[in-house]
Amino acid sequence: MIAILSDVHSNFAALDAVVKDAQSHGADQYVFLGDAVGYHCEPNECIALLRDVAAISILGNHDAYVLAGGECPRSRSVTATLKHNLALLTDESLRWLASLPRMRNDGDTLFVHGSPLETPEGYLYTVSPATLPPGVRTLFCGHTHVQALGRSSDGRTFCNPGAVGQPRDGDPRAAYALMSGEELVMRRVEYDVDRTIAAMVAAGFPPHHYDNLRHGTQIGGRIDSIGFAEDFS
Repeated sequence: MIAILSDVHSNFAALDAVVKDAQSHGADQYVFLGDAVGYHCEPNECIALLRDVAAISILGNHDAYVLAGGECPRSRSVTATLKHNLALLTDESLRWLASLPRMRNDGDTLFVHGSPLETPEGYLYTVSPATLPPGVRTLFCGHTHVQALGRSSDGRTFCNPGAVGQPRDGDPRAAYALMSGEELVMRRVEYDVDRTIAAMVAAGFPPHHYDNLRHGTQIGGRIDSIGFAEDFS
């Protein structure tokens, strides 16, 4: 049984709950689709747990920003959280981030953070058969923080396991997926949101950085979704 995780974003309480849930369902392998850091304030703890479970991991855009000095070109708010994370990260954690590839192929299965053509930055909010590159039967990606599963009429599969650390689809529970053979099950897990918020308050984060966690939205309150073409179900 393989647990597919994405977008932890330094939210240790959420990651810990997801790993325990996955273990309770028999998971013995883990694949992580990127963004261990950013947004919240326990990056080393999250990286340590991902390493403890020997997660096969790829690089997310927030991970890349931290490695480049912590600047996000689109958001001063995100930059502030990345700079905070960068000040906490140990040399060992930074070396682990720097070792991560931008994508991983396993036969006809492709794991990326964003989109196949523009990873880790590209967002996939609309999915069609053309979204999957030639030769790819199953595409796993994160980045949008929206849990979604679709299969095309010709048997190809798209899966976004959702976000562990900052869901944006209106459901505040941590999200991930379990895979056994060709079977995929989408999971949602309650976690101790108050613990994460308390850590952020203690670290001096303003309320708009964490109020969204109670509602499953982006910072600012937006709820996102992923749409499928007609030949996906």
